[in-house]
Amino acid sequence: MYEFVTGPLAWLAFGIFFIGIIVRLVLYVRGLDWKLDRVTYSVNTSYGVRGAVRSILYWLMPFGTHSWRDNPMFTLLVFVMHIGLIFTPLFLLAHNIFMQERWGFSLWSMPEALSDTMTIAVIASVVLLVMRRIALPEVRIITNAYDYLLLSIAVAPFVSGLIARYAYAHSEPWLIVHVLCGELFLIAIPLTKLSHFVLFFATRAQLGMDYGIKRGGMKSSGINW
Repeated sequence: MYEFVTGPLAWLAFGIFFIGIIVRLVLYVRGLDWKLDRVTYSVNTSYGVRGAVRSILYWLMPFGTHSWRDNPMFTLLVFVMHIGLIFTPLFLLAHNIFMQERWGFSLWSMPEALSDTMTIAVIASVVLLVMRRIALPEVRIITNAYDYLLLSIAVAPFVSGLIARYAYAHSEPWLIVHVLCGELFLIAIPLTKLSHFVLFFATRAQLGMDYGIKRGGMKSSGINW
């Protein structure tokens, strides 16, 4: 079973993930209404690129925007969760040992104490975000079972991985569960709202170009929008 989930099933999950995010990006770009937006991307490229980079960088910085600064606790939880979701799987020692054995390469590995801390931080952040969704009426009213399901899919690899790490006598069943949870997470990214993993950059770039060109970015150019 372990050989199957870490072999053919893993390749299938990675295939769906990579092909899926490419398809989502292509569909996003093709879905833009160029006439409606009236943004001269191809003509005023320098202004657009500057606005796109600025938009992405500001939203990637904690408290870099008014939205982040107005909700400091929410911002902290979101950044802790996302940093852990991205960097823990990439730089986990066990994952890199597996990649070296299976594929002949590995990345830098973080100390195990740090990976444990980040794993617990991700789990705690998700729990607190769920509590926030339940406690605040303005958030609860726009939350449904689908949102809780996606949070569960995102945190499942971390919960199962932590159990597998410390379940010494029964680690293999939990290791299989952990791998399956990770593969489910990969597959869910392009197929669900988790696609913001990549569409965040597309939407921020588009909005940044929009503002960088026609909504004040070219005030001194003499162009009337």
